[in-house]
Amino acid sequence: MSNDGPKPGKLPGTYLRFIEKFPELGKAHESVAKAVDDAGPLDRKTCELIKIGLSVGAGLESAVRSHVRRAMQHGATEAEIEQAVILAMNTLGFPRTVAAWSWARMQIERGVD
Repeated sequence: MSNDGPKPGKLPGTYLRFIEKFPELGKAHESVAKAVDDAGPLDRKTCELIKIGLSVGAGLESAVRSHVRRAMQHGATEAEIEQAVILAMNTLGFPRTVAAWSWARMQIERGVD
């Protein structure tokens, strides 16, 4: 499975500045990301849906939006993305789920761009 993550222009500025200052750490991070992607049989869409759930659990708005965008790029439907978010409700609670749903909706409405 290939790691076809976001285009350089889609990466957060803080991340870009970090890897510019610490290029070896950036390379190591990308290497780990590729190894994880290649480690199992899940397709890209499924991996991105799982990463949406993980990002919701961690409360990471930019990561939720990033993985929603990537999931859409790999064919995830609006309903699949919303289910990946709302699965968090019984575990993480209503407020966090609604917040994450709003983050996902912002990206869905914006589109893949």
